[in-house]
Amino acid sequence: MKPLILTALICCAAPALAQEAVTYPFDGSFDDATFNVESAIVGQGLVIDHVSHTGEMLSRTASDVGSDTRIFDAADVFLFCSAVLSRKVMEADPMNIAHCPFGIFVADREGEVVVGYRTYPQGPMQEVQALLDEIVQEAVAN
Repeated sequence: MKPLILTALICCAAPALAQEAVTYPFDGSFDDATFNVESAIVGQGLVIDHVSHTGEMLSRTASDVGSDTRIFDAADVFLFCSAVLSRKVMEADPMNIAHCPFGIFVADREGEVVVGYRTYPQGPMQEVQALLDEIVQEAVAN
């Protein structure tokens, strides 16, 4: 009986949450989009901590996981934080650490390039989402 109760508690304690993304089409090449995103992030006075080359990793590991599906022609995720904004949202709720670092992605699928970011919950994290939207809109406009 105890394992059944434990299983029920685990299932109820960790509901699956769907995460959505906001994307904007980019009129240009993948390389131009990544340059614009990098420039827009740095232009906000922020430091890029890491660029995850997700598209390369998926291509490189496809055969290792038994797949021959090409998901992206190219895809990168730029990870960064804002000391000011991170402090603000974590002072409001320390568990907002789950949303750090912030990320903006650039993806190319069959010549269609998009720039985007994941959405954040209502409340203090909406200020972060507004910053990401500002950065992405600047990147796609240039």
